[in-house]
Amino acid sequence: MSVVAEVLILGGGVMGLAIALELRDRGAKVCVLCRDFEESASLAAAGMLAPQAEGLLAGDMRDLCIRSRDLYPVWIPKIEALSGQDAGYWQSGILAPSYGLSTPYDRTQILAIQPNLGDEVQGGDWFPDDAQVDNRKLARSLQAAAITLGVDLRSGVTATAVRRSGDRVIAIDTTEGPMQAEHYILATGAWSQSLLPIPVTPRKGQMMSVRVPGCADTQDLFPNLSLKTVLFGDDIYVVPRRDGRIVIGATVEDVGFTAGNTPEGMMHLLQSATRLFPAIATYSLENFWYGYRPATPDELPVLGESPYQNLTYATGHYRNGILLTPITGQLIADWVWNQTCDPLLKSFHWSRLSP
Repeated sequence: MSVVAEVLILGGGVMGLAIALELRDRGAKVCVLCRDFEESASLAAAGMLAPQAEGLLAGDMRDLCIRSRDLYPVWIPKIEALSGQDAGYWQSGILAPSYGLSTPYDRTQILAIQPNLGDEVQGGDWFPDDAQVDNRKLARSLQAAAITLGVDLRSGVTATAVRRSGDRVIAIDTTEGPMQAEHYILATGAWSQSLLPIPVTPRKGQMMSVRVPGCADTQDLFPNLSLKTVLFGDDIYVVPRRDGRIVIGATVEDVGFTAGNTPEGMMHLLQSATRLFPAIATYSLENFWYGYRPATPDELPVLGESPYQNLTYATGHYRNGILLTPITGQLIADWVWNQTCDPLLKSFHWSRLSP
C-alpha cells in the first residue's frame, strides 16, 4: 500500500487546491487526487464574491463570507506571484437592480452607476465592496501555484472508497490502488456522499456566456465595455469579464447528476438577463455549460472535524464555493496542521446534520 503524503486531499477543485497551498506553506507534504484538473466543478461557476449582494442574514455564515471576500485583495497577489498567471480578480462592485419601488437607490442613481439597464428597472442597491474573480483563471492559477510549491497533483485518479477502522481512516481506495496518509481531507463537493455518509447532494446549475461584439479574448478591454459591474437580480446574475465575455447564470435544479443543458434553462437565462440589460440580446452567443453545487439540508458548508480522527471535512459550500475558497484554505490548514480551531468553525460542524 502506497503512503503518498502527510496529508491526502480528495478533490482537485479550487477548494482542494487552496487547502493544499496553505498546508504546503506550513511545511506539510501534500498530495491532491482529482479525476481531471481541467474539468473540475470549479470551472462551472461564475466567480461572484457577493456576501452583501446576496443579502445573507447576520450570523456566522455572513461573517465567514465577508471575511473570505476581504481576504481576496491580499490572497490573489500571492497566488499570482507563485503561478506567474493572472488569477482574474476584479473589484467591480455588484449592482442589484430591482423592479420594485422600495429600494435604497432610485432609477436615476442606479443608471449613474450602470447605464442602459432595462426599462422595468425602478431602482436597486449598490455594493462597491463586493467583487468577482474569473473562476477558470483562478483554478489554473491555483494549480500552477501548487506545482511551484511542490504539491503532488495526481490527475486522472478517482477516489472510490474510504477504508475505515473504528474512528480512523486507514486508506483511500482509488483507481490506481489504495493510498495512505497521516491525515485526509474530503473536498469532493457534490460527490462527497459517494465516499462518506454525509448529506451533501448536487444542485444542478445551467449557465451560458455571450461576447460583446468586437471584443477578442486576448486583452483587457475594460475602458470599452458597455457593462462594467456585475448585475445581481432576483433569479439571475450577469457577470462581465474584462475581456468582453459576459457570463450569465444560473438555474437551480434538484435533479441529481442529470447531465446537459436544456432549451428551457437557456431561455430562462436569456429572458431574465435581457430584461436587466437589453443589449445582451444583440451579443454573440459563445458557450453554455452546467455544473453541480454541493448542497446540504441547511445550505451551509461542512468544515473541520469529522467523525474520524484523521479526516477533515471541507465540502457543502453550495453557491459560495469560489467566495469561500481563501478562508476555507486557511481555516482547514490551521485545523489540520496547527490544531487551531477558529470559533467560526463550530457553526459548520458536521454534527448539526446528524439525525
